[in-house]
Amino acid sequence: MNDVDHSPFDRLLRKHVDRDGYVDYTAWKASSADRAALREYLNSLSRASTRGGTTDARLAFWINAYNAVTIEGILQEYPTSSIRNHTAKLFGYNIWDDLPLFVGGQQFSLNQIEHEILRKMNEPRIHFAIVCASVGCPRLLSEAYTIERVRDQLAINARDFFSRPQNLKADTRNRRLHMSSILSWFGEDFGSSQSARLKYLTPYLPTAAQKLAADPGVDVSFLEYDWSLNDQAKKR
Repeated sequence: MNDVDHSPFDRLLRKHVDRDGYVDYTAWKASSADRAALREYLNSLSRASTRGGTTDARLAFWINAYNAVTIEGILQEYPTSSIRNHTAKLFGYNIWDDLPLFVGGQQFSLNQIEHEILRKMNEPRIHFAIVCASVGCPRLLSEAYTIERVRDQLAINARDFFSRPQNLKADTRNRRLHMSSILSWFGEDFGSSQSARLKYLTPYLPTAAQKLAADPGVDVSFLEYDWSLNDQAKKR
């Protein structure tokens, strides 16, 4: 994984993703060259070995893999309004389970990449990097994660995540933080208690929210998650 070239994915992201993480799915799907480039990038990931590699190499690899597979899955279904249109619970196609990436001769679903690999790497900021093609997700960076910069990129996107009102609202008058549902679903990854989680997250919060996070009497509630597609077309 130390030798995987993520620059082809980087070029695609810079071309089709804006600063808010919205994707120009229309243009990407219309470009046979860019569709082929994404598939070839996924093929290059498949040629990697799951053995060895530095922690930062594995972080960059699996974050990029998750995001690239998700984009490929959406492009296969586009036009669509939400990834949830393609996540059947009992019968039928579920993009999170049925769109495998083969790496080192093994098959990995999106759910396996997230829960069995990335969440076990003791780096909770992956939740501000992997993007399930939804507005409620962290923004999709318009660049690939790299071995050299992955830790800085995680910090940058964590701060960006909490700068957006869809993910955080600080109610100083009522001593309440309204936070993304991501912090409810994966709270245990950030700490064993509310105070531990808020202490971990404090460096990435805006100033007003930092003060609330340090208040032992602060109340935390969770915002409704927006599953609509992170599609540039809806911004026009």
